[in-house]
Amino acid sequence: MYDQTDPRARMAAASAAPVAAPMRFSGADYGLFYETDPQFTEDGAKTWLTRGQNFLVGYSELQAGGSLSRTSQVDEYVLLLSDRETPAVVQANGERVEVDGFSLVILPPGDSRISLPKGGRATRIFSTRSDDLNALCANADSYAEQHPNVTLLEPWPDPVGGFRIRAYSLDVPPTPGRFGRIFRCTTLMVNYLDAQNGPRDITKLSPHHHDDFEQGSLALDGAFTHHLRWPWTTNLNAWRDDEHALVQSPSLTVIPPPAIHTSRGMDHGLNQLVDIFSPPRVDFSNQGWVLNADEYPMPSSYA
Repeated sequence: MYDQTDPRARMAAASAAPVAAPMRFSGADYGLFYETDPQFTEDGAKTWLTRGQNFLVGYSELQAGGSLSRTSQVDEYVLLLSDRETPAVVQANGERVEVDGFSLVILPPGDSRISLPKGGRATRIFSTRSDDLNALCANADSYAEQHPNVTLLEPWPDPVGGFRIRAYSLDVPPTPGRFGRIFRCTTLMVNYLDAQNGPRDITKLSPHHHDDFEQGSLALDGAFTHHLRWPWTTNLNAWRDDEHALVQSPSLTVIPPPAIHTSRGMDHGLNQLVDIFSPPRVDFSNQGWVLNADEYPMPSSYA
């Protein structure tokens, strides 16, 4: 359910046929980085890790000159530099790129290193194909068994021209009819939503659900109330209470399918949310909203 000014209203009208109603559900997961200890500290960086079924987030705070490294990374991952004053030096497989702050970077499989000369915060988003990172996540026990209703990740086709460092500015102005600032790679879709200044208009919320994929809602600035409601089934044992979770930033909320959900920015200043999906969403891709779609083809079954 969307307000008619929301670009997703057009997409909802053309949605696919309904699927069979699920009979069991998982709860939401919350990574409250602002009130918990980091999962590890090394090379001048503190890192918090929280996962979903197919994706995980590593939020890091770095001292000047601090670095983040991966060795023999199995697949691509995404780096978010959400602050303009936080440039980075990104190295991967012999390639070196100097990246401005307020950028999204896709790093290739293999060995990589991210350095922040001025320090600051950096967020990395991975698939859960890296067992070493999965084990470190604060909520690893939540995924000891596969969550219901979530389709497992099948990577999308390799990028045009092969794997390499790809950097994109987030300084993309809003365009009428386009939803957010969406980028995809072979395993992830990241939507760096347009900035919201001040509390969200409570007459224009967007309650909706997803049939078979989780949504990661990464709060980088401000505060959000995540409203969630699960369907009723014939089995009362499967029912779950509504949640109205107020979270500060930085934090990650993992919203399970098919919970009805909407998020409301709360602070009077900047409220910045980033949505994460794995695998990339076909419906968003078909709307022409993906800013780097020419570099990352869709599977032939969808194209």
